Amino acid sequence: MSKTLVLLFHPNLSHSKANAALARAVAAMSDTELVDMYAAYPSGIDMFRDGETEAAMLLAADHIVLQFPVQWYSTPPLLKAWQDAVLTRMFYLAYESEGRRLEGTQLMIAATAGNTPDAYQLGGRNMFPMNELFAPLRATAHRCGLLWAKPFVLYKADKLTPAELEVAATDYTDALRVWINLTSAEKAA
Repeated sequence: MSKTLVLLFHPNLSHSKANAALARAVAAMSDTELVDMYAAYPSGIDMFRDGETEAAMLLAADHIVLQFPVQWYSTPPLLKAWQDAVLTRMFYLAYESEGRRLEGTQLMIAATAGNTPDAYQLGGRNMFPMNELFAPLRATAHRCGLLWAKPFVLYKADKLTPAELEVAATDYTDALRVWINLTSAEKAA
């Protein structure tokens, strides 16, 4: 059985429609742990105070999902702070005992965006395709030896009806199950 860790980085989940719907769907999946990072670290994250706990959670997972709303073409502040605190610790301060052991772990990005898919194209309103906006995350995954999966992106996140959100949540959990089953089978082979 493989374990999937979903780290949810939403600055105000109580006001979210899309990330909240996706999180509820993930929370119902077996062998999946969902962590609301803003609830866990309301005062921010610290490399020395929180790094060991976070590293242990990552090392216990076979699959890691970073779920967040795209905000101004980037990640929420706590996700960047988490990278600085946890990944710096694991790969620069404790590489042999932590970083090396994390290498080869599967990583997926699950992001919500307020605009339409057309807006995220060359020449679109937002100028860049979403994959280009994810370049820093992909570079981080590469540097840490994490295996990058095709991101799950939900567009028009704040404009979806409850029925559309339900379909999106099902699509998300279906995508996660396919990814988990495929990568677990590849690892076993």
